[in-house]
Order: sequence, then C-alpha cells, then structure tokens
Amino acid sequence: MKIATYNINGITARLPVLLRWLEEKAPDVACLQELKKPHDAFPEEELRAAGYEAVWHGQKSWNGVAILSRVGAPVEIRKGLDGDPDDEQSRYIEADVAGIRVCCLYLPNGNPAPGPKFDYKLAWMKRLHDHAKGLLKSKKPVLLTGDFNVIPTPQDAYKPERWTGDALFFPESREAFAQLVKQGWTDALRHLYPDETIYTYWDYFRSAFSRNAGIRIDHFLLSDELVPRLRAGGVDRDVRGWEKTSDHAPVWIELQD
Repeated sequence: MKIATYNINGITARLPVLLRWLEEKAPDVACLQELKKPHDAFPEEELRAAGYEAVWHGQKSWNGVAILSRVGAPVEIRKGLDGDPDDEQSRYIEADVAGIRVCCLYLPNGNPAPGPKFDYKLAWMKRLHDHAKGLLKSKKPVLLTGDFNVIPTPQDAYKPERWTGDALFFPESREAFAQLVKQGWTDALRHLYPDETIYTYWDYFRSAFSRNAGIRIDHFLLSDELVPRLRAGGVDRDVRGWEKTSDHAPVWIELQD
C-alpha cells in the first residue's frame, strides 16, 4: 500500500496538479493539507471521477485537511483535537482506511515568533501529544502524517543557520517534535534514510527549488505496529517543478499489505 502526504497549497488553484499527480503516481491513500476551501466547496466529484473517495475538514481561505483513498472509502473517526473548545481552525482529520488509522494534520506555522501565533503552535502541539498517546495505547496500526511545520534537526535544512529566527526551527518547536517521537513513533523517512539529504518544501522565492535550498517539514510518524511493514519511502520532487505547483512536494511511503 502506498500512502502519501501533500500540502497542496490551495486545492482550487492546484486541482489540475493534484489530479495529474494522482494519475501519474497513483497513491492508494493521499493526505492533503492547506485546502484553503470551505467545507461545502471541496471537489468531491472530481476526485471521485479520478477513483478516490474522501473525507475532509474545510475552512474558508485557510487551513483545511483531507484523506483520499482508492482502496475503500475512508471511515471518518474525528475532526479536530480535544483541549481547546474555541479552536475553529481546520487542521486535523482522522480516518480508518484499509485497516490503518490514518491521521492527517496541518500543524500551525507559528510565525511571527515569539508571539500569539507561536504560543498557539506550542499549545496545539501539546494537544497533539495528548491525543497521540492515546493512539499508541490503542495498539492499532496508526500513522501521523502531514505538514508538521517543524524542521526536526539541522540535517533537515539547507543552511540551517538561516532558519534560527523562524518558528519552524525554534528550539521549542524541535523539542516538541522530539518529545512526540519519543512517545514511541518512528520517523519513517529518517528510519529508511538516516544520512541522506531530504527536503519536502522549497520557497517560491530566490530560486530555492533550482538551488535545492529546501527544508524537510512534511513527515510520516509510524506506530510500532506499522514499522515492520515499511518497505520504501521518498519525495516526488519532480512534482515541485511542475507549472502552477505547490511549494511542497508530495511525500510517500510503501507498506507491505
């Protein structure tokens, strides 16, 4: 089974790119972030015509997450995280797909930092930690995937010194990510490729993509039940070079059925 995550950066503007990617790369399951679309305007019919059923959590102009599947309709478990009843941002959706609990997230960026947006980022990560503990205790095959907006280590950035003033690379962000992993999750791409340069995001400015001046912020975290099934993983880097594409590239893993 091939499972992918892709920050689409606006599903209306990028729908042709998304449909082309789904046709060419054919993931069995695809998790999307930054839909930037109201819930009732999600392109359900276009995706169904491409062979995918979907569950989604939309929001006008901002955020938004979705889980697509061509191996059986996703069974939605929840939208959002507990711990803040006033949080209306659409950043988390969870569904069962082909025997796997798939958790798709779009973690807050946190900039400008320090400030209220960074405080919200850390509070959201704490809520994610609390929920993730319960997922691990369930002993089900679970994966957390999406745009975590965290550069875990200096290895995950081109010239990391340029990111020291950014919330994605703040010590508090990296420590929160590290503590999440320490619960018992496996960072799938680093597990497969501990020493390789891997980037998933390249800014639109300063010719970042052509210079490979990227960062790794899109991740797969696997529960112990899934790690023995992990066979391969990678980044569809070529998609970042397509016309009118997202500033992220799709990331994928393959699990033995």
